[in-house]
Amino acid sequence: SGIVYMRTTLYFGLARPAGTISEKQWKAFVHEEVTARFPQGFTVWEAQGQWQSPNGHISRERSKVPLLVHSDTTAIRDSITALIASYKRRFQQESVLWETAMVCAAF
Repeated sequence: SGIVYMRTTLYFGLARPAGTISEKQWKAFVHEEVTARFPQGFTVWEAQGQWQSPNGHISRERSKVPLLVHSDTTAIRDSITALIASYKRRFQQESVLWETAMVCAAF
């Protein structure tokens, strides 16, 4: 039987003021930031995101979506917060969507 963990899904948009984040830049970020903080493992998939701005404009962009399954600890929440802050700073992003839910998982 499984144990209760947290599943965190992060939505990193690839558009930025200076153009699109390249695959090489993304891979460097994963190596230097995601793997460094979550060496036990994660999954990343590609997605197409869409949202409506306050003025009604619909924006669309490619995204990378890492999924983490982890214990619910302050240290891990701090690592996720630091990861998001690093992405926003590195790639001039306004926001990163962070979704967390309790899940039952077995490894």
